[in-house]
Amino acid sequence: MRRRRSGTPHARLQLVLAVVAMAAAVALPVVLISVGGGVSAHELDSVENSGYEITVNAAGTHSVLDSHALASSIDRLGDVATASPVLTLEIDAFLPHGGVSAIEADGVIPQAFSATLGPLEHGLFPSPLPLGDPTDAIHYDNGTYAGTPSNDVLLAYPFAVSSKIAIGQSIFLGPSSNRTLATSYTVTGTFNVSASGLGGTTIFTALLPLSDLQLIGGLARGNGGASLLDASDEIEVALVHSATTDPSIVAHVAEEIRNLAPYYGVTTQLQESQQLQSAGAILTGFYLALSSVGLTVGLFFLGIILVRRVELQRRSIGIRRAIGLPPRQIATEIAVQAVMLAAWGVGIGVLAGYLIITLLAKYAGGAVAEAASLATYSPLVLGGMAAGVLGLAALVSLSASRAALRLDIPGALR
Repeated sequence: MRRRRSGTPHARLQLVLAVVAMAAAVALPVVLISVGGGVSAHELDSVENSGYEITVNAAGTHSVLDSHALASSIDRLGDVATASPVLTLEIDAFLPHGGVSAIEADGVIPQAFSATLGPLEHGLFPSPLPLGDPTDAIHYDNGTYAGTPSNDVLLAYPFAVSSKIAIGQSIFLGPSSNRTLATSYTVTGTFNVSASGLGGTTIFTALLPLSDLQLIGGLARGNGGASLLDASDEIEVALVHSATTDPSIVAHVAEEIRNLAPYYGVTTQLQESQQLQSAGAILTGFYLALSSVGLTVGLFFLGIILVRRVELQRRSIGIRRAIGLPPRQIATEIAVQAVMLAAWGVGIGVLAGYLIITLLAKYAGGAVAEAASLATYSPLVLGGMAAGVLGLAALVSLSASRAALRLDIPGALR
Protein backbone atom coordinates (compact mmCIF):
# COMPACT_ATOMS: atom_id res chain seq x y z
CA MET A 1 0.00 0.00 0.00
CA ARG A 2 2.82 2.40 0.82
CA ARG A 3 4.45 1.71 -2.56
CA ARG A 4 1.21 2.55 -4.37
CA ARG A 5 0.95 5.93 -2.63
CA SER A 6 4.49 6.86 -3.57
CA GLY A 7 3.99 5.75 -7.16
CA THR A 8 0.78 7.73 -7.78
CA PRO A 9 2.32 11.23 -7.58
CA HIS A 10 5.20 10.04 -9.75
CA ALA A 11 2.76 8.73 -12.36
CA ARG A 12 0.83 12.01 -12.33
CA LEU A 13 4.06 13.95 -12.74
CA GLN A 14 4.86 11.86 -15.81
CA LEU A 15 1.48 12.74 -17.33
CA VAL A 16 1.99 16.44 -16.59
CA LEU A 17 5.44 16.37 -18.18
CA ALA A 18 4.05 14.63 -21.26
CA VAL A 19 1.39 17.34 -21.63
CA VAL A 20 3.97 20.10 -21.12
CA ALA A 21 6.28 18.58 -23.73
CA MET A 22 3.46 18.41 -26.27
CA ALA A 23 2.34 21.97 -25.44
CA ALA A 24 5.86 23.34 -25.95
CA ALA A 25 6.14 21.46 -29.24
CA VAL A 26 2.82 22.88 -30.48
CA ALA A 27 3.35 26.48 -29.32
CA LEU A 28 6.30 27.01 -31.70
CA PRO A 29 4.45 26.26 -34.96
CA VAL A 30 1.45 28.27 -33.74
CA VAL A 31 3.67 31.35 -33.34
CA LEU A 32 5.60 30.82 -36.56
CA ILE A 33 2.63 29.99 -38.79
CA SER A 34 0.29 32.63 -37.35
CA VAL A 35 2.78 35.50 -37.48
CA GLY A 36 4.34 34.46 -40.79
CA GLY A 37 0.95 33.85 -42.36
CA GLY A 38 -0.36 37.17 -41.07
CA VAL A 39 2.54 39.15 -42.52
CA SER A 40 2.22 37.32 -45.86
CA ALA A 41 -1.54 37.92 -45.93
CA HIS A 42 -1.02 41.62 -45.17
CA GLU A 43 1.50 42.03 -47.97
CA LEU A 44 -0.75 40.12 -50.36
CA ASP A 45 -3.72 42.28 -49.40
CA SER A 46 -1.63 45.43 -49.96
CA VAL A 47 -0.72 44.23 -53.44
CA GLU A 48 -4.22 43.15 -54.37
CA ASN A 49 -5.81 46.37 -53.06
CA SER A 50 -3.27 48.81 -54.47
CA GLY A 51 -4.56 51.40 -56.87
CA TYR A 52 -2.15 50.41 -59.63
CA GLU A 53 -1.61 47.23 -61.62
CA ILE A 54 1.93 47.57 -63.02
CA THR A 55 5.25 48.71 -61.55
CA VAL A 56 8.33 49.95 -63.42
CA ASN A 57 11.60 49.84 -61.49
CA ALA A 58 15.33 49.32 -61.89
CA ALA A 59 18.20 47.74 -60.03
CA GLY A 60 19.56 49.98 -57.29
CA THR A 61 17.96 53.04 -55.73
CA HIS A 62 16.76 56.14 -57.62
CA SER A 63 17.57 54.33 -60.88
CA VAL A 64 14.50 55.12 -63.00
CA LEU A 65 15.73 58.11 -65.04
CA ASP A 66 13.84 60.68 -67.14
CA SER A 67 10.82 59.84 -64.96
CA HIS A 68 8.52 62.70 -66.01
CA ALA A 69 8.91 61.97 -69.71
CA LEU A 70 8.65 58.19 -69.26
CA ALA A 71 5.47 58.61 -67.19
CA SER A 72 4.01 60.81 -69.93
CA SER A 73 4.86 58.20 -72.57
CA ILE A 74 3.19 55.48 -70.50
CA ASP A 75 0.13 57.72 -70.02
CA ARG A 76 -0.36 57.75 -73.78
CA LEU A 77 -0.65 53.96 -74.02
CA GLY A 78 -4.09 52.48 -74.49
CA ASP A 79 -5.85 51.21 -71.32
CA VAL A 80 -3.49 53.25 -69.09
CA ALA A 81 -5.25 55.62 -66.68
CA THR A 82 -2.18 57.23 -65.15
CA ALA A 83 1.50 56.65 -64.41
CA SER A 84 2.88 57.91 -61.11
CA PRO A 85 6.66 58.24 -60.47
CA VAL A 86 7.64 57.93 -56.80
CA LEU A 87 10.95 58.93 -55.23
CA THR A 88 11.82 58.17 -51.60
CA LEU A 89 14.68 59.94 -49.82
CA GLU A 90 16.01 60.43 -46.32
CA ILE A 91 16.25 64.19 -45.72
CA ASP A 92 16.56 66.56 -42.76
CA ALA A 93 13.77 68.78 -41.47
CA PHE A 94 14.58 71.95 -39.51
CA LEU A 95 11.61 72.44 -37.21
CA PRO A 96 9.97 75.82 -36.49
CA HIS A 97 10.63 75.52 -32.77
CA GLY A 98 14.23 74.46 -33.16
CA GLY A 99 15.91 71.14 -33.65
CA VAL A 100 16.61 68.91 -36.63
CA SER A 101 14.77 65.71 -37.45
CA ALA A 102 15.77 63.10 -40.02
CA ILE A 103 12.64 62.15 -41.96
CA GLU A 104 11.70 59.95 -44.89
CA ALA A 105 10.08 61.91 -47.70
CA ASP A 106 8.24 60.82 -50.82
CA GLY A 107 8.28 62.94 -53.97
CA VAL A 108 5.27 62.49 -56.26
CA ILE A 109 3.26 64.06 -59.05
CA PRO A 110 0.20 65.02 -56.94
CA GLN A 111 -2.58 64.22 -59.40
CA ALA A 112 -1.04 60.93 -60.55
CA PHE A 113 -0.24 59.87 -56.99
CA SER A 114 -3.85 60.34 -55.88
CA ALA A 115 -5.04 58.30 -58.87
CA THR A 116 -2.87 55.32 -57.91
CA LEU A 117 -3.91 55.14 -54.25
CA GLY A 118 -5.68 51.94 -53.29
CA PRO A 119 -9.08 51.84 -51.57
CA LEU A 120 -7.42 51.37 -48.16
CA GLU A 121 -5.25 54.47 -48.64
CA HIS A 122 -7.60 56.96 -50.28
CA GLY A 123 -9.02 58.05 -46.94
CA LEU A 124 -5.57 58.75 -45.51
CA PHE A 125 -4.82 61.68 -47.81
CA PRO A 126 -6.63 64.95 -48.57
CA SER A 127 -8.17 65.14 -52.03
CA PRO A 128 -6.94 66.88 -54.06
CA LEU A 129 -3.45 66.98 -52.61
CA PRO A 130 -2.63 70.61 -51.65
CA LEU A 131 0.82 70.58 -53.23
CA GLY A 132 0.48 73.34 -55.80
CA ASP A 133 0.66 72.30 -59.46
CA PRO A 134 -1.21 68.93 -59.77
CA THR A 135 0.98 67.80 -62.69
CA ASP A 136 4.35 69.11 -61.40
CA ALA A 137 4.90 70.42 -64.94
CA ILE A 138 5.45 74.09 -64.01
CA HIS A 139 8.50 73.57 -61.82
CA TYR A 140 9.82 70.68 -63.94
CA ASP A 141 9.59 72.95 -67.02
CA ASN A 142 10.44 70.31 -69.63
CA GLY A 143 13.48 69.12 -67.73
CA THR A 144 15.03 72.51 -67.01
CA TYR A 145 13.69 72.72 -63.43
CA ALA A 146 13.61 76.48 -64.06
CA GLY A 147 9.91 76.92 -63.34
CA THR A 148 8.46 78.39 -60.15
CA PRO A 149 8.31 75.75 -57.37
CA SER A 150 5.29 75.50 -55.11
CA ASN A 151 7.44 74.74 -52.04
CA ASP A 152 4.47 73.00 -50.39
CA VAL A 153 4.74 69.94 -48.17
CA LEU A 154 2.33 67.55 -46.44
CA LEU A 155 3.38 66.02 -43.14
CA ALA A 156 2.30 62.83 -41.43
CA TYR A 157 -0.18 63.83 -38.74
CA PRO A 158 1.66 62.10 -35.83
CA PHE A 159 4.91 63.83 -36.83
CA ALA A 160 3.20 67.22 -37.13
CA VAL A 161 1.61 66.82 -33.69
CA SER A 162 4.76 65.58 -31.96
CA SER A 163 6.82 68.38 -33.55
CA LYS A 164 4.12 71.00 -32.78
CA ILE A 165 3.81 72.06 -36.41
CA ALA A 166 0.54 73.60 -37.53
CA ILE A 167 -0.82 73.90 -41.06
CA GLY A 168 0.41 77.17 -42.54
CA GLN A 169 3.73 77.15 -40.72
CA SER A 170 7.05 76.85 -42.53
CA ILE A 171 9.79 74.28 -42.10
CA PHE A 172 13.15 74.01 -43.82
CA LEU A 173 13.97 70.81 -45.70
CA GLY A 174 17.48 69.94 -46.84
CA PRO A 175 19.75 67.06 -47.86
CA SER A 176 21.84 67.25 -44.69
CA SER A 177 22.05 68.87 -41.28
CA ASN A 178 23.64 71.95 -42.89
CA ARG A 179 20.84 74.50 -42.65
CA THR A 180 22.32 76.72 -45.36
CA LEU A 181 21.46 74.01 -47.91
CA ALA A 182 17.84 73.81 -46.81
CA THR A 183 14.81 75.37 -48.50
CA SER A 184 11.73 76.78 -46.80
CA TYR A 185 8.48 74.84 -47.35
CA THR A 186 4.96 75.70 -46.25
CA VAL A 187 2.99 72.96 -44.52
CA THR A 188 -0.27 72.88 -46.50
CA GLY A 189 -1.82 69.79 -44.92
CA THR A 190 -1.38 66.52 -43.12
CA PHE A 191 -2.11 62.87 -43.86
CA ASN A 192 -2.82 59.90 -41.66
CA VAL A 193 -0.74 56.73 -41.45
CA SER A 194 -1.77 53.11 -41.80
CA ALA A 195 -2.57 51.19 -38.63
CA SER A 196 -0.09 48.41 -39.35
CA GLY A 197 2.89 50.51 -40.34
CA LEU A 198 4.03 47.71 -42.66
CA GLY A 199 4.09 48.08 -46.41
CA GLY A 200 2.11 50.49 -48.55
CA THR A 201 2.88 54.15 -49.13
CA THR A 202 2.10 55.47 -45.67
CA ILE A 203 5.32 54.81 -43.78
CA PHE A 204 6.98 58.07 -44.84
CA THR A 205 6.84 61.34 -42.94
CA ALA A 206 6.57 63.99 -45.66
CA LEU A 207 5.01 64.26 -49.10
CA LEU A 208 6.13 66.90 -51.60
CA PRO A 209 6.26 67.41 -55.36
CA LEU A 210 8.61 65.11 -57.23
CA SER A 211 10.67 67.89 -58.80
CA ASP A 212 11.17 69.55 -55.40
CA LEU A 213 12.48 66.38 -53.76
CA GLN A 214 14.70 65.65 -56.77
CA LEU A 215 16.38 69.02 -56.32
CA ILE A 216 16.83 68.47 -52.58
CA GLY A 217 18.49 65.11 -53.20
CA GLY A 218 20.56 66.18 -56.21
CA LEU A 219 18.61 63.86 -58.50
CA ALA A 220 17.21 66.45 -60.92
CA ARG A 221 20.25 67.14 -63.11
CA GLY A 222 23.85 65.91 -63.02
CA ASN A 223 27.28 66.93 -64.30
CA GLY A 224 26.88 70.53 -63.24
CA GLY A 225 23.33 70.64 -64.54
CA ALA A 226 24.27 69.59 -68.07
CA SER A 227 22.63 66.17 -68.10
CA LEU A 228 19.06 65.39 -67.14
CA LEU A 229 18.59 62.81 -64.36
CA ASP A 230 14.97 63.23 -63.30
CA ALA A 231 15.38 60.15 -61.09
CA SER A 232 12.78 58.17 -59.18
CA ASP A 233 12.60 54.76 -57.54
CA GLU A 234 9.64 53.39 -59.46
CA ILE A 235 6.67 54.28 -61.61
CA GLU A 236 3.29 52.92 -60.55
CA VAL A 237 0.90 52.43 -63.46
CA ALA A 238 -2.88 52.34 -63.00
CA LEU A 239 -5.11 51.04 -65.78
CA VAL A 240 -8.62 52.08 -66.75
CA HIS A 241 -11.27 50.34 -64.66
CA SER A 242 -12.40 47.98 -67.41
CA ALA A 243 -8.85 46.61 -67.80
CA THR A 244 -7.94 46.06 -64.16
CA THR A 245 -9.63 42.65 -63.91
CA ASP A 246 -8.50 41.30 -67.29
CA PRO A 247 -5.08 39.57 -66.93
CA SER A 248 -4.56 39.50 -70.69
CA ILE A 249 -4.94 43.30 -70.98
CA VAL A 250 -2.65 43.85 -67.98
CA ALA A 251 -0.01 41.58 -69.55
CA HIS A 252 -0.38 43.36 -72.91
CA VAL A 253 0.11 46.81 -71.36
CA ALA A 254 3.10 45.52 -69.37
CA GLU A 255 4.67 44.31 -72.63
CA GLU A 256 4.08 47.71 -74.22
CA ILE A 257 5.82 49.36 -71.27
CA ARG A 258 8.76 46.97 -71.65
CA ASN A 259 9.08 48.12 -75.24
CA LEU A 260 9.17 51.74 -74.05
CA ALA A 261 11.66 51.00 -71.23
CA PRO A 262 13.57 47.84 -72.22
CA TYR A 263 16.25 48.31 -69.55
CA TYR A 264 13.85 48.52 -66.63
CA GLY A 265 12.00 45.82 -64.77
CA VAL A 266 8.25 45.72 -65.39
CA THR A 267 6.11 43.63 -63.07
CA THR A 268 2.38 43.29 -62.66
CA GLN A 269 0.54 43.11 -59.38
CA LEU A 270 -0.79 39.71 -60.51
CA GLN A 271 2.78 38.46 -60.77
CA GLU A 272 3.59 39.89 -57.36
CA SER A 273 0.49 38.24 -55.88
CA GLN A 274 1.50 34.88 -57.33
CA GLN A 275 5.04 35.31 -56.05
CA LEU A 276 3.77 36.23 -52.57
CA GLN A 277 1.41 33.25 -52.52
CA SER A 278 4.21 30.91 -53.54
CA ALA A 279 6.56 32.44 -50.98
CA GLY A 280 3.87 32.14 -48.30
CA ALA A 281 3.34 28.45 -49.09
CA ILE A 282 7.10 27.83 -49.00
CA LEU A 283 7.43 29.65 -45.67
CA THR A 284 4.55 27.68 -44.17
CA GLY A 285 6.23 24.46 -45.24
CA PHE A 286 9.52 25.67 -43.80
CA TYR A 287 7.87 26.59 -40.50
CA LEU A 288 6.25 23.15 -40.30
CA ALA A 289 9.56 21.46 -41.11
CA LEU A 290 11.33 23.53 -38.45
CA SER A 291 8.60 22.75 -35.94
CA SER A 292 8.68 19.04 -36.75
CA VAL A 293 11.88 18.76 -34.70
CA GLY A 294 10.08 19.93 -31.57
CA LEU A 295 7.02 17.81 -32.37
CA THR A 296 9.22 14.75 -32.85
CA VAL A 297 10.84 15.28 -29.45
CA GLY A 298 7.44 15.81 -27.82
CA LEU A 299 5.93 12.68 -29.39
CA PHE A 300 9.04 10.65 -28.52
CA PHE A 301 8.71 11.76 -24.91
CA LEU A 302 5.02 10.88 -24.97
CA GLY A 303 5.89 7.39 -26.22
CA ILE A 304 8.40 6.91 -23.40
CA ILE A 305 5.81 8.02 -20.82
CA LEU A 306 3.23 5.57 -22.21
CA VAL A 307 5.69 2.66 -22.11
CA ARG A 308 6.68 3.65 -18.57
CA ARG A 309 3.01 3.65 -17.53
CA VAL A 310 2.60 0.14 -18.94
CA GLU A 311 5.44 -0.98 -16.67
CA LEU A 312 3.79 0.71 -13.67
CA GLN A 313 0.44 -0.93 -14.49
CA ARG A 314 1.78 -4.35 -15.44
CA ARG A 315 -0.17 -6.12 -12.67
CA SER A 316 -3.46 -4.45 -13.66
CA ILE A 317 -2.84 -5.22 -17.34
CA GLY A 318 -1.92 -8.81 -16.45
CA ILE A 319 -5.19 -9.28 -14.55
CA ARG A 320 -7.27 -7.93 -17.41
CA ARG A 321 -5.51 -10.13 -19.92
CA ALA A 322 -5.89 -13.16 -17.61
CA ILE A 323 -9.69 -12.72 -17.42
CA GLY A 324 -9.86 -12.65 -21.21
CA LEU A 325 -9.95 -8.95 -22.08
CA PRO A 326 -9.32 -8.67 -25.87
CA PRO A 327 -5.88 -7.30 -26.84
CA ARG A 328 -7.62 -4.81 -29.14
CA GLN A 329 -9.43 -3.26 -26.18
CA ILE A 330 -6.21 -2.84 -24.22
CA ALA A 331 -4.51 -1.24 -27.23
CA THR A 332 -7.52 1.03 -27.73
CA GLU A 333 -7.40 2.19 -24.11
CA ILE A 334 -3.71 3.08 -24.45
CA ALA A 335 -4.37 4.89 -27.74
CA VAL A 336 -7.21 6.89 -26.19
CA GLN A 337 -4.96 7.88 -23.31
CA ALA A 338 -2.25 8.99 -25.75
CA VAL A 339 -4.72 11.04 -27.78
CA MET A 340 -6.15 12.65 -24.63
CA LEU A 341 -2.68 13.65 -23.43
CA ALA A 342 -1.85 15.02 -26.87
CA ALA A 343 -5.17 16.90 -26.98
CA TRP A 344 -4.39 18.58 -23.68
CA GLY A 345 -0.95 19.46 -25.04
CA VAL A 346 -2.41 20.85 -28.27
CA GLY A 347 -4.96 22.96 -26.41
CA ILE A 348 -2.40 24.39 -23.99
CA GLY A 349 0.12 24.87 -26.82
CA VAL A 350 -2.32 26.84 -28.96
CA LEU A 351 -3.25 29.02 -25.99
CA ALA A 352 0.43 29.53 -25.12
CA GLY A 353 1.20 30.49 -28.73
CA TYR A 354 -1.64 33.00 -28.72
CA LEU A 355 -0.43 34.53 -25.44
CA ILE A 356 3.15 34.78 -26.74
CA ILE A 357 1.98 36.58 -29.89
CA THR A 358 -0.23 38.93 -27.84
CA LEU A 359 2.62 39.81 -25.49
CA LEU A 360 5.00 40.39 -28.42
CA ALA A 361 2.48 42.67 -30.12
CA LYS A 362 2.02 44.67 -26.92
CA TYR A 363 5.49 44.85 -25.42
CA ALA A 364 8.16 43.88 -27.99
CA GLY A 365 8.18 47.16 -29.91
CA GLY A 366 9.53 47.87 -33.38
CA ALA A 367 9.17 45.48 -36.29
CA VAL A 368 8.58 42.51 -33.96
CA ALA A 369 5.48 44.12 -32.46
CA GLU A 370 4.24 45.17 -35.90
CA ALA A 371 4.65 41.66 -37.28
CA ALA A 372 2.98 40.10 -34.23
CA SER A 373 0.04 42.49 -34.53
CA LEU A 374 -0.62 41.13 -38.04
CA ALA A 375 -0.87 37.51 -36.87
CA THR A 376 -3.78 35.52 -38.28
CA TYR A 377 -5.11 32.28 -36.86
CA SER A 378 -6.21 30.00 -39.68
CA PRO A 379 -8.65 27.35 -38.40
CA LEU A 380 -7.80 25.19 -41.41
CA VAL A 381 -4.03 25.24 -40.85
CA LEU A 382 -4.14 25.04 -37.05
CA GLY A 383 -6.90 22.41 -37.16
CA GLY A 384 -4.91 20.34 -39.65
CA MET A 385 -1.82 20.58 -37.46
CA ALA A 386 -3.81 19.56 -34.38
CA ALA A 387 -5.36 16.59 -36.22
CA GLY A 388 -1.91 15.53 -37.39
CA VAL A 389 -0.51 15.68 -33.86
CA LEU A 390 -3.41 13.61 -32.48
CA GLY A 391 -3.00 11.06 -35.25
CA LEU A 392 0.73 10.77 -34.58
CA ALA A 393 0.03 10.41 -30.85
CA ALA A 394 -2.25 7.44 -31.61
CA LEU A 395 0.53 5.98 -33.77
CA VAL A 396 3.10 6.50 -31.01
CA SER A 397 0.85 4.57 -28.60
CA LEU A 398 1.52 1.40 -30.61
CA SER A 399 4.88 1.05 -28.87
CA ALA A 400 3.18 1.03 -25.47
CA SER A 401 0.45 -1.32 -26.76
CA ARG A 402 3.11 -3.72 -28.01
CA ALA A 403 4.82 -3.62 -24.60
CA ALA A 404 1.48 -4.31 -22.85
CA LEU A 405 0.59 -7.23 -25.10
CA ARG A 406 4.05 -8.80 -24.71
CA LEU A 407 3.82 -8.89 -20.91
CA ASP A 408 4.31 -12.31 -19.38
CA ILE A 409 0.96 -12.86 -17.62
CA PRO A 410 2.19 -15.22 -14.85
CA GLY A 411 5.14 -12.92 -14.15
CA ALA A 412 2.87 -9.84 -14.09
CA LEU A 413 0.50 -11.48 -11.59
CA ARG A 414 3.22 -12.46 -9.15
